[in-house]
Amino acid sequence: MFVEIKSFEEFLELKEKEPALLGYFSTEACNVCKVLKPKVAELIKTEFPKIKLVYIKSDKLPEVAAQNQVFVAPTLLVFMEGREYIRKSRNIGISELQREIERPYSMMFSE
Repeated sequence: MFVEIKSFEEFLELKEKEPALLGYFSTEACNVCKVLKPKVAELIKTEFPKIKLVYIKSDKLPEVAAQNQVFVAPTLLVFMEGREYIRKSRNIGISELQREIERPYSMMFSE
């Protein structure tokens, strides 16, 4: 479900190429992240299937985190057409995240 980002260039390329992208910034030491990650994956898979999920290990790729001004884990960034629309850090509620994604997602992918 999540594609793990291996380089800053890969992240930039996906951000520009994908119409919708959710970046999940985390670290190995973050226990909250381990619990939240499958919940986010399930939400996106069931409600917003056109959003590409990427996973960024902030401790392994500090330049990706720094360029996106991510300083805490977990942080979620949702990009639509390369622009940041949603930023969530630390205490992230799944229902709140769903409500925030619904409007830009429906505007972008309405048939």
